[in-house]
Amino acid sequence: MPTITIEPLIRRPFAEFGDIIQATPEVRSFLINKGNARRFHDLATVVANGEDARAIISIIRAKPYCLPLTLSMLERHPFGSQAFMPLKPARFLAIVAPDDHGIPGVARAFMVGPNQGVNYFANVWHAVLTPLDAETDFLVVDREGEGKNLETFDLSDPYIIEQ
Repeated sequence: MPTITIEPLIRRPFAEFGDIIQATPEVRSFLINKGNARRFHDLATVVANGEDARAIISIIRAKPYCLPLTLSMLERHPFGSQAFMPLKPARFLAIVAPDDHGIPGVARAFMVGPNQGVNYFANVWHAVLTPLDAETDFLVVDREGEGKNLETFDLSDPYIIEQ
């Protein structure tokens, strides 16, 4: 089985797969509410394409995974983006792969830090939600609508994800 070493989540290497959701000095921000709050603006773009499509907000409660872990399946959503933000500080993995003529290419794993979230672009291959330290609630923004918006791919040669 091929091995993937987890990388830190930083903008440039992750850029082809999605947005990083994080309040940092580098992102556009401004004061609102008479100066009592700072808005970190436009951190990700929500995509909801297709018939009768709309963006929805949900909460997912996910059980933790232990490392090393075996990755045997990837999924993608052709009509919409998917954003995941933990509701309390928690680490999770963003495991992604480029598209290679309709199937996943070589996968990569990114460590999402306790004050970060991710927004996967539409049609990006990714693993299921993978928290590491504890059962975690995630705010999820994704697409609801007509059409098949979930494709899965079982890997014939699973990956081992490790630190």
